[in-house]
Amino acid sequence: MITLSVESSETALSALEFLQRRIPAAPKAYLRQLLKKGKVLGAGGRLDEGDRLCSGDEVRLPDSGRLRELLGAPTAAAPGVAVLFESREILVADKPAGVAVHASAGHEEDNLTARVEALLAVRGERYSVAPVHRLDLETSGPILFGKGKKACGELGKVFMRQEVEKAYLALASGRTPGSGVLCSKVPSKGMSKEAMTAFKALARVEAASLLELSLYTGRQHQIRRQLADLGHPVFGDRRYGGPCPPELPRLFLHCRRLAFADPFSGASLAVESPLPDDLAGFLPTCGIEPPPVPGSRSPRQG
Repeated sequence: MITLSVESSETALSALEFLQRRIPAAPKAYLRQLLKKGKVLGAGGRLDEGDRLCSGDEVRLPDSGRLRELLGAPTAAAPGVAVLFESREILVADKPAGVAVHASAGHEEDNLTARVEALLAVRGERYSVAPVHRLDLETSGPILFGKGKKACGELGKVFMRQEVEKAYLALASGRTPGSGVLCSKVPSKGMSKEAMTAFKALARVEAASLLELSLYTGRQHQIRRQLADLGHPVFGDRRYGGPCPPELPRLFLHCRRLAFADPFSGASLAVESPLPDDLAGFLPTCGIEPPPVPGSRSPRQG
């Protein structure tokens, strides 16, 4: 067993807070699983995540290679997070493709939320953070996190009121129209709901079109479904019949921009994410030049 002694400065911390402080490189979801499975013990037996600790208490953990590695890891070894924008209430992180936003089956330990929590723990910041929207597993781009319950609530209202501008880049198969608005019914939570997407072509060749798309609704797989229905499925989209050349490592869909009014400062924010290298590197194989890298990601005025 690995034994950790509670210091006087740690009195009244919950078992979960204590573990987060002592093992900052460990994802929060991983620590919660240890507690849930009864693998964290105190003097009276198993500890639950909300149990309060006192100075001098001993907390015992299973002696595993994973825990030894996390305990021995320097704080700088917390999982990497590319932060696109940050204020006292807001953090916008750049989600890589293949990384889930939340803990889910197969992504309990490593997900974007766990990475952000680990980053803040390394800094000694004890915010309760949560994402206020999602991207599909295969889609990359910015994810907005609130720092603390109040911030999460206010940012959630901004999304609920549909006051967030979201722009995507997708590589559609074939030569699409130059621009248009896609309106259709798509399945959503067992119902058929209206979906609307505007698009314009940034570059077109016979086999492919690089599109910028703006969402007016936020249905699951909205862009992928609507482009497939148009007869131009997204490259790399096996689910909806898109071409999957071996040179393309994944779905060609990237959220490039979030724009919204900061509910705390009143400033207009525009946060941009550059097209990842794996997607930008594929475009020349289709005869398309990658789009220019976004400029400043700082808040814009007015």
